[in-house]
Amino acid sequence: MGPDLLHLSAAGVSLVLDCRGPGLPSVAHWGAVLDDAELSAGLSPATDPQPIGFSVDGTVRPSLIPEQSSGWLGTPGLAGHRDGRAWATAFRVTAIDRADDAVHIRASDAAAGLDLAIDLELHPAGVLRARAAVTSTAPGTYWLEHLTLFLPVPERTAELLDFTGHHLRERHPQRTAFTHGLRVRENRTGRTGYDSAYLLCAGTEGFGNRTGEVWALHTAFSGGARSIAERTYHGWSALGGGELLLPGEVSLASGETYQTPWVYAVHSLDGLDGVSSRFHRHLRGRPHHPSKPRPVVVNTWEAVYFDHDLARLSELAKAAAAIGAERFVLDDGWFGSRRDDTSGLGDWFVSPEVWPDGLGPLVDLVRGLGLEFGLWVEPEMISPDSDLARAHPDWIMSTGDRLPRPARHQQVLDLANPAAFEHVLGRLDALLTEYDIAYLKWDHNRDLVEAGHPGTGRAGVHDQTHALYRLLDELRARHPGVEIESCSSGGGRVDLEILERTDRVWASDCIDAHERVAIQRWTSLLLPLELIGSHIGAPESHTTRRSLPLATRAGTAVFGHLGIEWDLTSAPLPELAEWVALYKELRELLHTGTLVHADLTDPAYSVTGVVAADRSDALFALIATATSASYPPGTVGLPGLAEDRTYHVRPQPPGHVADGNAAAWGAALPWCTPQGVRLNGRTLGTVGLRLPVLYPDRVLLVRASADSAPGRVTE
Repeated sequence: MGPDLLHLSAAGVSLVLDCRGPGLPSVAHWGAVLDDAELSAGLSPATDPQPIGFSVDGTVRPSLIPEQSSGWLGTPGLAGHRDGRAWATAFRVTAIDRADDAVHIRASDAAAGLDLAIDLELHPAGVLRARAAVTSTAPGTYWLEHLTLFLPVPERTAELLDFTGHHLRERHPQRTAFTHGLRVRENRTGRTGYDSAYLLCAGTEGFGNRTGEVWALHTAFSGGARSIAERTYHGWSALGGGELLLPGEVSLASGETYQTPWVYAVHSLDGLDGVSSRFHRHLRGRPHHPSKPRPVVVNTWEAVYFDHDLARLSELAKAAAAIGAERFVLDDGWFGSRRDDTSGLGDWFVSPEVWPDGLGPLVDLVRGLGLEFGLWVEPEMISPDSDLARAHPDWIMSTGDRLPRPARHQQVLDLANPAAFEHVLGRLDALLTEYDIAYLKWDHNRDLVEAGHPGTGRAGVHDQTHALYRLLDELRARHPGVEIESCSSGGGRVDLEILERTDRVWASDCIDAHERVAIQRWTSLLLPLELIGSHIGAPESHTTRRSLPLATRAGTAVFGHLGIEWDLTSAPLPELAEWVALYKELRELLHTGTLVHADLTDPAYSVTGVVAADRSDALFALIATATSASYPPGTVGLPGLAEDRTYHVRPQPPGHVADGNAAAWGAALPWCTPQGVRLNGRTLGTVGLRLPVLYPDRVLLVRASADSAPGRVTE
């Protein structure tokens, strides 16, 4: 292969860069693996577009940062100007450096006074990530509007999948046809957002969980972001991503640089399960990925809310220890004047009114019971009714001449202000130093509206986001053993950049199992289960008032990082202890195995499973969220098993849900017994099992153990 083509390859994926000519490289291929012999035979002559059209003479090859100077009249990769000039660029490559499966491209446009750098990395799991940086090299100010990276996808992509949602209903899928034109998903909430595109997927017609070819892109940023799908009559289709910048937010003086967020991208020949498999393998391969078993959490919020009382919380901690919990988290209400949600944010001092002896007595009790202690904080916010706001009103983000309208009785603390940053860092550092705290539930409970720097009024979401990253980085450096959860009014800040600094996400404030089926399924398209907080709630949901049996609530929650958010002093502790024991038995499987989903035509049912890496063991959840149109329902395959191995398949106690199976109205299915059936993986994947008639909102757990693998088989 000659110098005109650069080929990166990993895990069945190829990225081929076309480096012909002086301009920025274009992507000649991103998708299924190619070999160097094929490329040497002449990929470019076979795939070059015919030079026809009216923009410019010759062939137009849009680059990773498409430019109008190349003849491209679609969305530009770089938009900005230097006092009305330098609005169009013509970058020329000055160097291309390759190290293993990474490429660093440098380019310059002397007339525009700009340098450009592009980094591309293809990781061992087949995950591609890219970012770019632009540097001003001329006098004056370059006002940046956006810098967006694009990756082309083939014309055979026919459908787009992205996500929408709201508080208590995060990350719900929506499909559209991939037609000519521009589809732009912009997030202006100042955090990742409930309805962010999350993953923007383009796939062949009808792609499903296990079928079809899919290309997917994730913009890893915790502030404003843009995700783009574009198809033009020139025969070019692409996915793009980058930061959404507010007007005037980034200006570059000579020598100053702006760098984009990382954009992550994967290709799958095996539908959406192939997408999640690549992302999960990549995330699990990070050196800082959580390595110890994910502890069972008991969180106090839905048990006591703001009603903090040492005696009551002590009883709750004792009940947590009795069922086998491993981490006890004290939620909102422990600090300052915080007796409800109207005051106190910013005053990160233990309340002498509620805790006259400090948190020490509770921490000592919890630690003495063998549990870790965790604490809720919301450091980026400030209550107008707080000592901090009264002392430093100039630390509240604003346009400069007015405060934003309040939300939840709170405003946003300007962490880009060095004094405010040091204050928050100092208070959190003091708490983590004084008390044996293993875990912070880090919340963020409002959107950033008119979020500017009060001294200048200049837009500040970009600065605020990077200040948050610096704050988390410094805390982690000072207290490397402390784990942090990303919570943002539930699941409002879930992205791969916040997960560079945190150990799990809170997927939603809604822990109603009916809603969580979809929320967790689609959150797990990007994140492996061990990073997704998933709690068992009270019999009646705090957020929906829906009542569900324990087997449904727990059978859903074990597919994540298990926790409990329920007043345990009035809960059935022996039954809960069974579920905790099952989770502990299976968490290695759940948190290292491959997540799979069956393709079903019946919308009332879904099948989620985790198959061990060596395919010796698997756990599946057969879930009914509605009444099926089929009575009785049909069969379903159990995907992901080894075709040539024989499996013992049977219901898994305590998730065999006797109350959830309508067998009381007829005979039980033969396989729904402790004896179960023995079939090979090929038969289980193709013929499958007959679905039982389940009442709506019921979960049946099914264990499939290879004959040579140990498994829990008795009730």
